[in-house]
Amino acid sequence: MLKNIYPITKNILSSGQNVSLLLSRLTIAYGFYGPAMQKWSDMSSVASWFGTLGIPFPTLNAYLAASTELLGVVLLTLGLFTRLISLPLIVVMVVAITTVHLGHGFSAGDNGFEIPLYYMLFLAIFASFGAGKFSLDHLLFGEEQ
Repeated sequence: MLKNIYPITKNILSSGQNVSLLLSRLTIAYGFYGPAMQKWSDMSSVASWFGTLGIPFPTLNAYLAASTELLGVVLLTLGLFTRLISLPLIVVMVVAITTVHLGHGFSAGDNGFEIPLYYMLFLAIFASFGAGKFSLDHLLFGEEQ
């Protein structure tokens, strides 16, 4: 009986893939918006903070992180070059985890690496599956997923 139900269930649930990718992209883009704008509002403080974290070339890396995050907001929202922007955003999350969050453990409530890890996982999904049909990637490049 389950063998007969599974294909029907799969077909029904698969129809939500593109909506799921759209909502996930918009959610992750929104999540990057606040930190990106905060960095851009006081870049010198961010560069100083990066320096205390031991990040090399703190001013350059502050600008790179803020630019990557802001570009990520735009491109993820539009679903444009989704696979490509996901890779540098993953790097930003790896740096955030290793320099800020790892020492606090896993829990988000303790400033742990839980949330950046979730972001990385979503970005890995976007890198692997693309933006879905509701995207400029699909419109311009015919990319399904």
